[in-house]
Amino acid sequence: MLTLVLVVVLTALVFEYINGFHDTANSIATVVATKVLSPMQAVAMAAGTNLIGALWGTAVAKTIASGLIDAGVVDVGSQLILCALIGGIIWNLITWWWGLPSSSSHALIGGLCGAALAAAMNNPEAIIWSQPADPWYKSAGVLWKVVVPMFSSPVLGFTTGFLLMGLLFAIISFMARSGGLLTRLARPRWVNGFFGKAQLASAAYMGFAHGLNDAQKTMGIIALALVSAQSVGTLDNLPTWLAFLHPSPEALAEGDIDLWIKLTCALVMAAGTAAGGWRIIKTLGHKLVKLHPIHGFAAEASAASVITLASSLGIPVSTTHNISSAIMGVGTAKRLNAVKWTVVEKMIWSWILTIPAAGGIAYLLFKLLQVMGWV
Repeated sequence: MLTLVLVVVLTALVFEYINGFHDTANSIATVVATKVLSPMQAVAMAAGTNLIGALWGTAVAKTIASGLIDAGVVDVGSQLILCALIGGIIWNLITWWWGLPSSSSHALIGGLCGAALAAAMNNPEAIIWSQPADPWYKSAGVLWKVVVPMFSSPVLGFTTGFLLMGLLFAIISFMARSGGLLTRLARPRWVNGFFGKAQLASAAYMGFAHGLNDAQKTMGIIALALVSAQSVGTLDNLPTWLAFLHPSPEALAEGDIDLWIKLTCALVMAAGTAAGGWRIIKTLGHKLVKLHPIHGFAAEASAASVITLASSLGIPVSTTHNISSAIMGVGTAKRLNAVKWTVVEKMIWSWILTIPAAGGIAYLLFKLLQVMGWV
């Protein structure tokens, strides 16, 4: 059983690595498309800022570890978590191959829910559907932490991108009519030069936000696996060199995440980010809408702000959905037909399918383990 726990931890780190290169485009597609940074420069910056963001907080990790699956109904064992991770990994690789910017977050959540249903013999109570609280953002369950943000955060990202882009257009238009120095500063050469530099900050902010939200999801999975293993005695009598696997008293009592989990997940995601995800970068940075530095700045600043707000509330939103919708909002502010809506349609289908597809894969994997007698 200890071997299985170690396999789960390693599989979780594989998911984190794939998450890093799958979602690299979230933080660098626009800065590459606007030619502010070369692809290698952008990847290096994204890896560094992902690392910082991953170490910044744990609110999202706590949601994944304890806010979605009811451990009183279903045994959240190593096999369940392993199937959830593999379900998410398979869907991530499929969408990466197609060049579709789907959500690693929703792939993982779908995998958890699918595996939990299979383990509970299709008992829906295995999933925490809704636990309302006051204030609303402290509510738990799939409805409040997944479904509502799945729709509201892209809308917020689109609206914020649209409004910020509109504001920037209005400021530049005012400057162009003012005469003198302001008119000269409103010329395209000056605007591109200024926002080219500003985009360095917005792209770094986006990388930070990605690490702050996405890296924590795997932290929560590893913490969940170790606390579950501890509760059934799997971690009793560990050899000295594996003693670090024991969850700390704080982790057992309050759902905190141990430091070694934070560091390992942060470094693995940074390594995955450094590997790059060029297929998805091409979709977001080139196929969706033609971008200039001012558009990239508006999209990154808008999406990163929404993600950072969600992370502070412990909501595991999709960085993919937010940056994609922010790019759409910015493109729409430019003009409605600036956005290639046929590409948007394909992306939305991948968003809709992610949770049921990853969940279905995880469900079937768990059932296969049952047939083989491994559960």
